[in-house]
Amino acid sequence: MIHQGSRPGRSDPRPILSSQEITTMPPFHWPVRVYWEDTDAGGVVYHASYLRFMERARSEWLRSLGVEQSAFKARTGLAFLVRSMHIDFLKAALLDDELLVTVEVKERRAASILFGQTIQRRDGTGLIQAQVRVACVDVERMVPVRIPDDAIPGLTP
Repeated sequence: MIHQGSRPGRSDPRPILSSQEITTMPPFHWPVRVYWEDTDAGGVVYHASYLRFMERARSEWLRSLGVEQSAFKARTGLAFLVRSMHIDFLKAALLDDELLVTVEVKERRAASILFGQTIQRRDGTGLIQAQVRVACVDVERMVPVRIPDDAIPGLTP
């Protein structure tokens, strides 16, 4: 298992991609509408729904880059799994709100990617700030592995 701050076989603590290279990849935005299924009985978005919104936005980010996750898994035997999350719940979203979920690559390591994600209302009101680290995992052995150089266009080591 990858532990935050450790990199098997690598003693240099700096990310493989420099900050300058990462900032060349623009943030990705994905619109979401809040439905009854996303809320509690009072019409307030249930906290776990935000996780689904962020997951969908990361999946759509990959799709926008030409990466279909099922094809990637079938071809390589690999998948990206959430390793860790830190979420600040700033304000609540409500039934029928139009939201914008943002995905931004913050760091690329040998076997993981750190994303900064936000969720805001269409009017710009910030609701969620999160950091999500995903690990590239061999799904048969369930162990972290190096991200293939050609896995994500524009995000190469």
